[in-house]
Amino acid sequence: MILRKAIRKIKRIFWELNGTPNLIKREIKIPAKWFGNLYGGFYVHPILNQSSIVYSFGVGEDISFDLGLIDKYNCQIFAFDPTPKSINWISDRRLPTNFKFFPYGIHSETGYVIFNLPKNKDFVSGSIIRQQNVDPGNCIQVQMKCLDDIIRDLQHTEIDILKIDIEGSEYEVLDDILNSNVKINQILIEIHERYFVDGRKKTQELLSKLRDKRYYLFAISDTFEELSFIKFDNQI
Repeated sequence: MILRKAIRKIKRIFWELNGTPNLIKREIKIPAKWFGNLYGGFYVHPILNQSSIVYSFGVGEDISFDLGLIDKYNCQIFAFDPTPKSINWISDRRLPTNFKFFPYGIHSETGYVIFNLPKNKDFVSGSIIRQQNVDPGNCIQVQMKCLDDIIRDLQHTEIDILKIDIEGSEYEVLDDILNSNVKINQILIEIHERYFVDGRKKTQELLSKLRDKRYYLFAISDTFEELSFIKFDNQI
């Protein structure tokens, strides 16, 4: 783990000296704290409490981010993942009562979709997107819901943190999230531009859409893939 951390730091220094991928740069300076391990973590603006609501889309077999928030703030975690291996893994865990899991994913529309399972049987993450890590010949139907339907079912009007790690679908689902009938204070996104020929363009469009809704980038992981945004109503 120490070696992986050192490699990430070296990559970050290289990118900062030679130009970051997609020219991703922090837009607002506020406190940020990392939660989770190196693989499954994100930066968070640490203003949570036990009443805070966190939506965590795409948990796989790594809930270090979610448990880290519970350990620090005793907040309410609502986790979602339609992947069979994830559902089975979660069912075998003894979890805190304020960690609630739902066996479906987020999408722009509610319904069932074709879900491609990973090529490597040891891996967890599947995807709606046909990308290099999945096998289109090995797919299943899984349930998805749009955010408005999810918040209606769970009866939430405000979400403190919405995190998405959904293997390339973030570009498609973002519009639905930004136009939903719920207040979202922080949005954390793992981007997967490497899955697309026009991935850099997709990321720039994603950043632009967030900025138009007054979400500003306040923290970036060492790999420049985990991006953390906060709602700030004043123009900066």
